[in-house]
Amino acid sequence: MIHLFLDDYRRCPQGFTLARNAEECLLILKECEVGILSLDFDLGPGEMTGKDVVKHMITDALFPQEIYLHTSSMWGKKEMYELLYHHKPEHVVLHNGPMPPDVLERVAGGETQ
Repeated sequence: MIHLFLDDYRRCPQGFTLARNAEECLLILKECEVGILSLDFDLGPGEMTGKDVVKHMITDALFPQEIYLHTSSMWGKKEMYELLYHHKPEHVVLHNGPMPPDVLERVAGGETQ
């Protein structure tokens, strides 16, 4: 199991696999079991957004165990959260914000679940 961080700009936290664009993120979600997924919304001019990733996750049932939204776009966070809230399976834990320090520390320390 891996933890996945989608962002075109920010540094990837220790213990996470980095996806720099939506296509990369979706490929990893299809091929790997993902524990924690942290999503950015804006992924660069002309690129798919985090909302596009969420739509594909819903359509293709590509859900991790836990989802965080670390975007600085309040509109984007709201859009992603609402879609996920209404369509995620019951076992998926959804957070309306970024990962807290204790989660980052646990993952950096080698936690895989």
